[in-house]
Amino acid sequence: MKIYTKTGDKGQTSLFGGKRVSKHDIRIEAYGTVDELNSYIGLIRDQKIDQNSYEALIEIQDRLFTLGSILATEPGNAKVKVPQLYEEDITFLEKEIDKMNETLPEMRSFVLPGGHQTVSFCHISRCVCRRAERLVIHLAEKDNVNELTFKYLNRLSDYLFVLARKFTQDLSANEIEWKPRM
Repeated sequence: MKIYTKTGDKGQTSLFGGKRVSKHDIRIEAYGTVDELNSYIGLIRDQKIDQNSYEALIEIQDRLFTLGSILATEPGNAKVKVPQLYEEDITFLEKEIDKMNETLPEMRSFVLPGGHQTVSFCHISRCVCRRAERLVIHLAEKDNVNELTFKYLNRLSDYLFVLARKFTQDLSANEIEWKPRM
């Protein structure tokens, strides 16, 4: 497979199904940001982390490829076979969040992102996830988008926040509470 096709040299790209759109189309922005998120999650996975988190992140990366495929498909095109998201994918994230929360101290305030490089990668991923969610919701206002896509991203950002807190605990990092000046 040749990497360069030259078909995008004039600022357009193809959706699954063949429709040509501008590279700045909101659909391209949405699935491009999901791809960026997937890469950041790979960065988290490359850290020294526990096996359960590692495996959960692989599952999440697989779901993000699914989500990207859904977003990259021309709306209404039934000819293209695309994997789907399911409610169980969201339940998976919720169960992982609940497992992690069992051992974490109760939150009493916002926390400042940081404390350890691995924790910071989680917070960056969470922010990119929120951006992807905003873009998908924007796209949904214009085009038909499966509601599970933004529901999944919403839950994933929660997961990434709790994962950051878990790694803070695992790595004996300092979790600094935000204390607003009043």
